[in-house]
Amino acid sequence: MLQFFRSFFSSKFGIFVTLGFVGLIALAFAGGDVLNSGNIGGFGGSDRVASVGKERVSARDLERAATNSVEELRQQQPGMTVKTFVEQGGLTQLLDNLVDLAAVRAFGEKHGVIISDRLIDSEIAKIPAAQGPDGKFSDTAYRSFLAQRGITDDQVRSQITEAMMARQLLTPAELGNTPNREAIGRYAGILTEKRIGEIATLPSAVFAPKTAPSEAEISAWYAAHKADYVLPERRIVRYATFSDAAVKDTPPPTDAEVAALYEKNKAQFAAAEERRVTQLVLPTEAAAKAIIAEAAGGKSLEAVASRKGLAAASLGVLTREALSSQTSQAIADAAFAAPSGKTVGPFKAPLGWTLLRIDGIENKPGRSLAQVRGDLSQQLAVAKRRTALTDFSAKIEDQFDKGSSLSDVAKELGLALSSTPPLLADGSVFGKAGTRSPPQLAKVIAAAFAMEGENQPQLAEVDPGKTFIVFDVGGIAPAAAPPIAEIRQVLINDVQLSKGAAAAKVVAQKIEDKVRSGGDLASLVAGLGLNLPPVQKVDMARQQFQAMGQQTPPPLALLFQMAKGKVKLLGAPRARGWYVIQLKDAIPGQVAANDPRLGELAGSIAQLQSSEMTQQLRAAMRDDVGVKRNEKALAAVRNRLAGTGN
Repeated sequence: MLQFFRSFFSSKFGIFVTLGFVGLIALAFAGGDVLNSGNIGGFGGSDRVASVGKERVSARDLERAATNSVEELRQQQPGMTVKTFVEQGGLTQLLDNLVDLAAVRAFGEKHGVIISDRLIDSEIAKIPAAQGPDGKFSDTAYRSFLAQRGITDDQVRSQITEAMMARQLLTPAELGNTPNREAIGRYAGILTEKRIGEIATLPSAVFAPKTAPSEAEISAWYAAHKADYVLPERRIVRYATFSDAAVKDTPPPTDAEVAALYEKNKAQFAAAEERRVTQLVLPTEAAAKAIIAEAAGGKSLEAVASRKGLAAASLGVLTREALSSQTSQAIADAAFAAPSGKTVGPFKAPLGWTLLRIDGIENKPGRSLAQVRGDLSQQLAVAKRRTALTDFSAKIEDQFDKGSSLSDVAKELGLALSSTPPLLADGSVFGKAGTRSPPQLAKVIAAAFAMEGENQPQLAEVDPGKTFIVFDVGGIAPAAAPPIAEIRQVLINDVQLSKGAAAAKVVAQKIEDKVRSGGDLASLVAGLGLNLPPVQKVDMARQQFQAMGQQTPPPLALLFQMAKGKVKLLGAPRARGWYVIQLKDAIPGQVAANDPRLGELAGSIAQLQSSEMTQQLRAAMRDDVGVKRNEKALAAVRNRLAGTGN
């Protein structure tokens, strides 16, 4: 409910930042090596990015921690990269957490807080990878855990010391934060408030000059805003598809081949006896014999078992071999020796004592070569065609490897080549919204955009084993801004709109001043005598506003951030105009004392207070031990990581 008070928590790194300590401690073990070269409190390396008291954070430590953090984030966000992590502020926040962990430890040691070896041992024993098959600590498993991750016992103990120190020193700040009831009521009133205001729109087009811009103005505008006109890379894909019909003259299976396949699978066609079996497992032999005795009196196995809280299970129809694989050869032999309807056992089994009831006997007759010749012949024909198609495809790839062009191969196969219009990397057609490349190209678009140049033919499967495609890139238009001549009219429009935006801003400022002096916004806009949109009247509850989510218009979002009685200006994106926004009234909502939302809100406020108290305590600890940052070294780490693209 407090999301609008803390919009940062909705960002990609909001949760990571909020749970910084928890995340970092988890990474120490899940990632296996937060700081492989040393512990957080004893950093190595000369290229320090920060100093914490007498200790330091090295660039190497920070880079390794960043790499591990990205690996962890990829479990929730598969597309996460080191570059994205850095660009969105993850590296800075990670350094803050490393510094704070070191500061907490230094502060604790300075003031006599001790983490005992016994407590550390108990935490090590909780590491799953350090436990044996019995769930207890195993020195062998622990040593293997250390070896696999390339870390030492001292490093693990140091990380645990810092985690435990943070838990002991910071947890108290999170406890006992009970928000004031009046504060809860005020927040609740904001959440349920209603806002009344007006929004005037001054489009740039209305204020744009009628005289066309000069060539010098167009050129100057283009030079200053060239990046705004860069077109994405486009590629033309040439392609042809073919099916297994392209493979001709595949020889039919011979009698000898059919006979050989029959002989190879003779057991499959031999006569076989199968039995439908029901099984009941009991804990002791005595219990099993008691069940047999009751069933012998005419009661069903299911009924007897049900009265004892047990359940008989059908094993279905089984061959002797299948039953022996589930039980044992002796049990299977006994079951296949019994007549239908007979219950046999008890037999000793891994889970207790087993009873088996023979529910039915099904004799499967054998099938001769003549009876299955048609099926086997069809299987061989499909296999031969698949092999021929594989060989056919291999020959095409061999031709491409030897330098044959797509046109040469298409001509040899008798295929007609097709070409797409310029495509974008996502498969959409450039300049035609909603239009995409043909469906058969869906699997090769990524490969086409990965090619280093034109005329590099490849073969791919569209429908595995059935449909294939040969393709290449027939033309590449790199990402670049087009020549002025190609977008001249667009540039003219943008120059005119930029001038119109400047004029609209002047008018908007005058209206703003007059509204602040008591003028009526709607009357002032109407008094301009221009063809402007009508002033929008707003009478909306905050809950209705929040329900809009990302679809919220920017001027409406600003209206819900303003103070009552204020008037503000807001520029429209891409110099499309200006908004004049006036908040006339903000009416707090009325929330009953027993409203269930108050409990949720109280919990949210308490959590927020705890977080802020913890942050203040961390800041005080940093001040106490002394922290210095090396911005030059940090920038070097940021540049190295951002350039990796991993």
